[in-house]
Amino acid sequence: MFGIFKNKSKEEKLQEKYNGLMKEWHTLSSINRSKSDEKYAEAQKVLEELIAMQKN
Repeated sequence: MFGIFKNKSKEEKLQEKYNGLMKEWHTLSSINRSKSDEKYAEAQKVLEELIAMQKN
């Protein structure tokens, strides 16, 4: 209950963004392949940022 007002860390925000992009990628994969590839590329960039943050 008290976690409502807790600010999210940058890592948590990036993780949510990555999850959202992967969800969009999966949805688009059966509809529009080129858009799906774009979403996947975006998700990979976010994943690279996450990995870099975790190494530090």
